[in-house]
Amino acid sequence: MKAVILAAGRGTRIEPVTRGLPKCLLVFGGRTILDWQIEGLRSVGISDIAIVIGHNGRWIVEHVKSFHREQSDGIHFIVNPEFEITNNIYSLWLAKDWVRGSGFICLNADVLCHPSILLPAVLTPGPVSMIVDPEWRDETMKVVIRNGYVTRMGKAISREDYSATYIGITAFSRTIVPALFREIQGFIEAGNVNEFFNIAVQRLIEKGVRVGVSATGNLPWAEIDDPGDLRFAREEIFPRMAKHLKRAAQAVSLQKFTVGGGQGISAAARQVPDPRRHVTNNCQVTTANADEASAKPVGLCLCSR
Repeated sequence: MKAVILAAGRGTRIEPVTRGLPKCLLVFGGRTILDWQIEGLRSVGISDIAIVIGHNGRWIVEHVKSFHREQSDGIHFIVNPEFEITNNIYSLWLAKDWVRGSGFICLNADVLCHPSILLPAVLTPGPVSMIVDPEWRDETMKVVIRNGYVTRMGKAISREDYSATYIGITAFSRTIVPALFREIQGFIEAGNVNEFFNIAVQRLIEKGVRVGVSATGNLPWAEIDDPGDLRFAREEIFPRMAKHLKRAAQAVSLQKFTVGGGQGISAAARQVPDPRRHVTNNCQVTTANADEASAKPVGLCLCSR
């Protein structure tokens, strides 16, 4: 399975805080959202990752070059040159050739989440699995679930009708990918480039595809669209996430010294992202604008944000 991270958007609602910084480069616990996503994907066995970039995409490329060199062979960049006038349906469409022949998990780049949230979606045997939280969250997409499958999704679904909140991550099996991109192509050709790709998933549902769900299991997550979301993530979500990971690391440390005479490190230990570790090689870049992808970032300082 591959992964596609959609990171082209400008994030206009949070721009007074980010001052041009792509949202995926916001820092939590000394690591960016993008770092947490990449390490979370690696922890569930996914190392073949495409990042669709647009707004200040060169900053994202430079960050990955600096901090993920050891994984660079598996990280590919795709530039959305129309990011100013398109939404994530167009960004995902640009990844179709890279994805071809494989299932993939698609992540919105502004989602900070506990890495263990990803595994159930990756393991789901159905054609499509959306990660959801039964709790209501304002300003986020909701889903209606009947008999275990999504029947409807959208931001306009009321509190009375909703079943769960969609967290912005969806897994697609290899068998459904051609149909998904056929639906996306239809929307693109009709000029509907400023939409969420979820309209294509809704179309699949209407054609009889069963779209399943996997739950967050009360693990912490946040989608960061505006300053209020950022404050919520910093004050409530990341402290919970750090606490969970610390407990997991302590359990692994104990296991390390009680199993096998304390020699080596268990597979579980390798799956726990270490917030102190930054690894770093050169990255592959596919771009319609080479200068955009390779230019040096201007005044990028992650530590102070």
